[in-house]
Amino acid sequence: MEQIFDPALISKNRARAAQRATADTGFLLDIVATELAERVAVVERQFDQAVELHGADGRTATACLKTGRIKSLSRVETGDVFAKPDEKIIHAPIEHLPLEEQSTNLLLSPLVLHLANDMPGLLIQMRRALKPDGLLLAALPGAGTLAELRDVLLATEVEMSGGASPRVMPFADVRDMGSLMQRAGFALPVVDMEEYTVRYDSIFPLMRDLKAMGMANPLQARSRKPLNRAFFMRAAELYAERHSDPDGRIRATFSIIYMSGWAPHENQPKPLKRGSARISLADALKETMDSLEDKN
Repeated sequence: MEQIFDPALISKNRARAAQRATADTGFLLDIVATELAERVAVVERQFDQAVELHGADGRTATACLKTGRIKSLSRVETGDVFAKPDEKIIHAPIEHLPLEEQSTNLLLSPLVLHLANDMPGLLIQMRRALKPDGLLLAALPGAGTLAELRDVLLATEVEMSGGASPRVMPFADVRDMGSLMQRAGFALPVVDMEEYTVRYDSIFPLMRDLKAMGMANPLQARSRKPLNRAFFMRAAELYAERHSDPDGRIRATFSIIYMSGWAPHENQPKPLKRGSARISLADALKETMDSLEDKN
């Protein structure tokens, strides 16, 4: 399989971000942690064993534990830089799930699936790790995320050099994620998307936040040529011209896809078999039309 992302660079970027993290730079994880916790809270069951997958500082795990729905929770990360004092975490690369088959009731995946070169394979690993009727809750950036930044970086590079290289990673389409969930064998998959707009004084604090979140460019095909000050100054001008509000502040879009899916179980609702309906569509439409005519 073609390697779109550089796994070593992803690990390096995430570890560096963890070491330099501040309360402000975790705003996306805060949003996702709150949303996933709300989804755990509305499930009418207790989860004996949950696992958070690569949730950085663990704020998603903390939020979900507060719902009272989880009895025990473990965390998987790439290294101890993400661990809290005296916390023991399970070490594993992003694309390898270090869990036995049918070993957990709940998997939480906050903002990491988009970094997998083999996302379908990782989803299959997740489904296999769940016990029958176990639940996956995941969030990842979707298409539209950082569209403004992608636009101005491309325009700046074309203007200044006559060519362009990928500066912002690709993000999945919400419809594609629904198909991937089905292909991975999840039952009752639900996929939706929320769009969040964050405003900045200029392009520079936006790029600092992205770096602080470990979202620096991890593409294998990225240009290795350093960009100079003139490039970023022109990009800042274009951003202000194209994507600013009347008060002069610029907009940055984050489109977050939320997914849920269950490991198959015999007691789950099943779709009706083809041809098992007791009334044809034509008859149903005729009854509706006759009813409307009677009322008129």
